Amino acid sequence: MKNIVVQKFGGTSVRNLECMRQVLNNVRRPLANGDKVIVVLSAMAGETNRLIALSKQWSPTPDAAEMDSLVSTGEQISVALFAMMAKDEGIKCRSVLGFQIPIVSDSSYGKARIESIDSEKLVGMLEEYDVLVVAGFQGIDSLGRITTLGRGGSDTSAVAVAAALKAEMCEIYTDVPGVFTTDPNICAEARKLDRISYDEMLEMASMGAKVLQIRSVEFAKKYNVAVHVRSTFSDEPGTIVTQEDKVMEAVQVSGVAYDKDQAQVTLVGVIDEPGVCASIFTPIAEQKILVDMIVQNPSKEGRTDITFTVTRADLDATLKLMEGLKAEIGYKALLSDKNVSKVSVIGVGMRNHSGVAAQAFRAMRDENINILMISTSEIKLSCLIEDKYTELAVRTLHQVFVG
Repeated sequence: MKNIVVQKFGGTSVRNLECMRQVLNNVRRPLANGDKVIVVLSAMAGETNRLIALSKQWSPTPDAAEMDSLVSTGEQISVALFAMMAKDEGIKCRSVLGFQIPIVSDSSYGKARIESIDSEKLVGMLEEYDVLVVAGFQGIDSLGRITTLGRGGSDTSAVAVAAALKAEMCEIYTDVPGVFTTDPNICAEARKLDRISYDEMLEMASMGAKVLQIRSVEFAKKYNVAVHVRSTFSDEPGTIVTQEDKVMEAVQVSGVAYDKDQAQVTLVGVIDEPGVCASIFTPIAEQKILVDMIVQNPSKEGRTDITFTVTRADLDATLKLMEGLKAEIGYKALLSDKNVSKVSVIGVGMRNHSGVAAQAFRAMRDENINILMISTSEIKLSCLIEDKYTELAVRTLHQVFVG
């Protein structure tokens, strides 16, 4: 078998015929080298949102499995149209849907996780075709039902296929030329990174950077697949996401990320006794609600305050859940705030450099930005702030650490 190149193109890269022609030009490059190519495509830009809006017209609370059947058609349209165009250009190719490989997932409709991919079948198809145009975002569960992998799931599809085929590199094509030190739309001084470690990219993705879906980075790290993030519309090299090295460790901070999709919940006057935290967070976990930052204040007269954050979309469900547990938890008041955001500084070099927190806090103080909550890891410092200060905080921290 010849060398296999895996390329993924996002919604903005396939939004119309002109863009798809540029995608075809990118596919031609490895073909000219005699390589086999797997092209993973997303739905056209805006198509998934259109389908979601359509579902709401028919059902206020659409069934999750039927939603997956509906929204997965966006990718089916993309791969069929692209395969038609490629065949007209004399390229030996075919479109392949998730269930035809198959990409087997669990049954968590709307956010399914990949369990296995039939790599032998893929290799067999590549013996017959030079290009396989694979529908991203799609899987199939043990019940034979179509599943989807969550927004941005085509990234995960591509990396998982690359891992299954033991490809050394997965190329992720998008409308930006790579991974930047922060959002260039907010900070004019943002610069493109040549390389970034898996761990840094995981933190940046989880902190709100939209370049790669977080699960695709997890897959890449687990199976040691290097990911090349680059622009569909430019030949310039992008950013390589790979194993960390000594050069990366020498840099104190690699980037600044932010996440405006935050909401704060505070339980005031919770009875401070063993098991109370479990009583709060177990029901939240059972509802598949993701909790991010958690702070518990020191106990006073047998009571304490517990504050945590969830996504804004999950706030109403979380408040309803907490109201139903008031008698069991025994809190005095339930408070919430949607007007918050999270700003983070990230870098593997933070493991070996002290003083990052002090520098960040001084910078925020000098701009009169109040910090509501703090969380840390080996390579990350995150601060919850009022969302009106988000852009100022990003620019300030970027200037301090990245310059």
